[in-house]
Amino acid sequence: MPESTASEPTRILIVDDDSAVRDVITVLLREEGYACTAVGSAEAALVAADEAEYPLVISDVRMPGKDGFWLLDRLRDLHPDSAVVMLTAYGDTEAAVECLRNGASDYLLKPPKVTDLIRAIERALGRRRLELARNKYRRSLENRVREKTAELSRTLHDLESTYSQTLWSLVAALDAREHETSDHSQRVVRYTLAIARRLGVTDADLPNVGRGALLHDIGKIGVPDAILLKPGKLTPAEWVEMRKHPQIGYDILRSIEFLGPPAEVVLCHQERYDGGGYPRGLAGDAIPLAARIFAIADTFDAMTTTRPYRRGLPADAARVEIGKHSGTQFDPRCADAFLSMRPEEIVALARTTDVRPI
Repeated sequence: MPESTASEPTRILIVDDDSAVRDVITVLLREEGYACTAVGSAEAALVAADEAEYPLVISDVRMPGKDGFWLLDRLRDLHPDSAVVMLTAYGDTEAAVECLRNGASDYLLKPPKVTDLIRAIERALGRRRLELARNKYRRSLENRVREKTAELSRTLHDLESTYSQTLWSLVAALDAREHETSDHSQRVVRYTLAIARRLGVTDADLPNVGRGALLHDIGKIGVPDAILLKPGKLTPAEWVEMRKHPQIGYDILRSIEFLGPPAEVVLCHQERYDGGGYPRGLAGDAIPLAARIFAIADTFDAMTTTRPYRRGLPADAARVEIGKHSGTQFDPRCADAFLSMRPEEIVALARTTDVRPI
């Protein structure tokens, strides 16, 4: 159904089996400039919601027949863009908490005070606008990713060089979003490939190892800027969102046939050798070899790179740290391969621009 235009009043659906409550709320909200429709049951509310768009629904919790919980569930399924404010009886705290857990925007005690009611409506509509904008942005991102993926898939059947260029362009855009230079992506690819060669990874497998390293953070496209670019420490809830990026990256890449093996690296690049990583808590050889190699390359680059909030460590000090965590954070075999590299080799890798094959 079409959205209300800016010149039209916001439509609100009021649901309560008590006609006196319905009438009072309707009069109050009409005086505030809202367009109100009032019904006496959850079933009637669902019919009304099917016939017209209501950005906000105000519903009683306890009603004869189908109650407010039933209506809330149906609205979440059938009209997820509608914000819902629930009315609960005094002392019915458990019902109020259950409403919020099931997706209600807010709850008020009956009978609601006028000021409380207006504030709750403004909060609910404000959150709804933000959620709609966020969903629109997410859909736009998803569409752009799908479009780029389809374009990439068609092109890569013909020209291998186009694969590499497009992937680098995508990573450069991601680096720019995170205020990171593309040098980071280039270095971790070079370090990863160098370790892989030390371990005897075949030339045929090196491109997949390199692409996995290159695309490791592609899932951050799905992390909100407020979390990804937050200057301070993340809260536990924000860490939950941040830790979704390996799965998001995997979901983006796995449908592209030639990026299947790199997708596994993307999924597992935050796993630890001792099983203390995420998202699946894999340990030892259950973690793909390329991801175990990348973990060392990424950690070394992070430690030796100067950031606005700290100076990078000298390469020798970073190498000592890698050795300390061999067998816990890192695969000992991969750590040994890295530590067997001469310091001048690592310096050369940090400075060169050659990242082939990838």
